[in-house]
Amino acid sequence: MATFRSSSRAPLTGWRPEDPRFWYDGGARVARRNLFLSILTEHVGFSVWSLWSVLVLFLGPADHVDAAGKFLLTAVPTLVGSCLRVPYSILVVRFGGRTWTVISALLLLIPCGAAAIAVKPGVSYGTLVLLAALAGVGGGNFASSMTNINAFYPQHRKGWALGLNAGGGNLGVAVVQLVGLAVLSWAGAGHPRLLAGIYLPLIVIGAAGAALWMDNLPRPETRYRAVREVCKEPHTWIVSLLYIGTFGSFIGFSFAFGQVLQIQFAGQFATPVKAAGLTFLGPLIGSLARPLGGRAADRWGGARVTVWSFGAMAVGAAAVWESSRTHSLPGFVAGFVWLFALSGVGNGSVYKLIPGIFKGRTGDPARDQALGGALIAIAGAVGAFGGVLVNLAFRESFLTYHSATGAYVAFIACYLVCGVLTRLVYQRAEVPAAKPVPASV
Repeated sequence: MATFRSSSRAPLTGWRPEDPRFWYDGGARVARRNLFLSILTEHVGFSVWSLWSVLVLFLGPADHVDAAGKFLLTAVPTLVGSCLRVPYSILVVRFGGRTWTVISALLLLIPCGAAAIAVKPGVSYGTLVLLAALAGVGGGNFASSMTNINAFYPQHRKGWALGLNAGGGNLGVAVVQLVGLAVLSWAGAGHPRLLAGIYLPLIVIGAAGAALWMDNLPRPETRYRAVREVCKEPHTWIVSLLYIGTFGSFIGFSFAFGQVLQIQFAGQFATPVKAAGLTFLGPLIGSLARPLGGRAADRWGGARVTVWSFGAMAVGAAAVWESSRTHSLPGFVAGFVWLFALSGVGNGSVYKLIPGIFKGRTGDPARDQALGGALIAIAGAVGAFGGVLVNLAFRESFLTYHSATGAYVAFIACYLVCGVLTRLVYQRAEVPAAKPVPASV
């Protein structure tokens, strides 16, 4: 039986979520408590990671940053966050869920504190890029949080739990935009430092909650070689590509939506407040859709829901392209909101595929768990890089064609390829067959 005293500093012992009696006799309660606190800290992490999607709206003509420069400022934290996801997922296993959640939460004080001090009129563009890069630490929190929560839940509840964890974290993207809107409306575009300062006490609260009420699970002895072995598995790279199409779209559009609105509909969004009043809608709906995607995948299968999601996303991207061409603002916003919603559903359904790849493949549940956690880390890292590609696609499209047409065509092609790949590889066999993993793992 597990140790359920949250005040204990020792890791939980005998954690057996697949045992129904263990689960209903107290395991579910412990898992829910850790899930709640994981969502809280991941939510703040996503807000910090997305900080520059709002701060760029504060940059006016006096800052001498053009559209291409702003897209780069939103791409940099995405790139840094994606690079941090693999080490974060390893460190959470090394130190334990509670310990690493506290550490990773406190690290968020660095980008917020730096932005609260240094973002002001006249600051150099190089300084802005450095501050944006610091915000990337918020992107690493997602991988460690998902790896941790994956270990707490039984297989038949992972889709819902991981979807809820990810969706609650993703809401941080919408919330930081709402907070940014409030700051713009109340203090004006000349006070971007207030936005970063607001998050400083929230970070401390999240870290304190994790320290007091989260738990560490025992470290699996297979942790050191899991990432290396998973890198040899072909399904790792297939799932990572699918995650580029879903999560990469979500985080990329979240960072770029406000800028695209201001560029393509400049006459209707002459002020940052007007743009910020709409930009939160997409991330909000996409975040709320993510646990629904996980629940749908639990019921109908991750592959089926993923195929449907990619097909619908291709339709949404085509609608945005047409609305952009005809300068239809209602159609443009509706198409983007549709893309956000379907990317959220696809996020949840793709994650349902991950835990099943190594389930029962090695004959050792602890090793299966370690390999599944490593796959989550790699897919999350590669998928987050999709957010960089989205912003770079917009940047290059505006530089080359003076419109976003090239980017929309690329998005449609990506969604169609991902949908076909999911159909061919996964839909006929909902749990893909992984190659046997050597006993040395």
